[in-house]
Amino acid sequence: MRWRGVPGLVALGVSALTAAPPAAAEPPMVAIVIDDLGHALDPGLQVVALAGPITCSILPHTPSGAELARRCHASGKEVMLHLPMQPADPSERPGDGALEIVHSRHELRHRLDAAMAAVPHASGVNNHMGSLLTRHLAPMQWLMESLSERRGLFFVDSITTPATVAWRVAESNGLRTARRDIFLDHSPRPGDIRREFERLKQAARSQGFALAIGHPYPETLAVLSAELPRLREEGIMLVSVDRLIHRTSKENAPWLVYSSPSLPVSKR
Repeated sequence: MRWRGVPGLVALGVSALTAAPPAAAEPPMVAIVIDDLGHALDPGLQVVALAGPITCSILPHTPSGAELARRCHASGKEVMLHLPMQPADPSERPGDGALEIVHSRHELRHRLDAAMAAVPHASGVNNHMGSLLTRHLAPMQWLMESLSERRGLFFVDSITTPATVAWRVAESNGLRTARRDIFLDHSPRPGDIRREFERLKQAARSQGFALAIGHPYPETLAVLSAELPRLREEGIMLVSVDRLIHRTSKENAPWLVYSSPSLPVSKR
């Protein structure tokens, strides 16, 4: 008597042998943006010298902005435009060419064009200050429409106010987008910066990825110089913002904002 089950078992065995193995899970990823660059060349070059794919976000119309953008790009670092926007506190000065709530669609586009031209090689944009402007749908819609016309750009919401609508409007316009999870250096004390760096790693382990923003303070750069080489040993991958956004869009995972509620957010 023939055993009719044999051919099926053989076929199953062949299928199991030839099937592709399951893809390995990607490690937790962090992206770190250093912004407020461009006022002076030396701090920017110290950022360029940091290990790994740190992202350089450069203010337009600054003395060293264009030169620093070229040097960052030449070194393989990702370049972003740190776009000045109107803050809620009128005593704060966001810088030349800032986008303001009184601007028309035409004026806003003109200022964006000038800012993009001032920071060559920018592959994305994040807001500098903007705790007033990013609350309002109309200017954010005009901005994101203009950015979406420049193929390949992404937008990072720095989350300078809990009331921001910027990232939602970016997403609704088809822009690749992300939100800031951690501010590294609200406090410039090295111990506080290290604590926020630990929170960045915790956020990455919890949600698979996390994005931090810091500034070219000597204390921040010293902490990063010491901590960045240890990330790989801890099973965490440092990536560009572009790579992080690719990860988040692939997984379609919700963003969790880990900003400290006890720390001010309106000045950025």
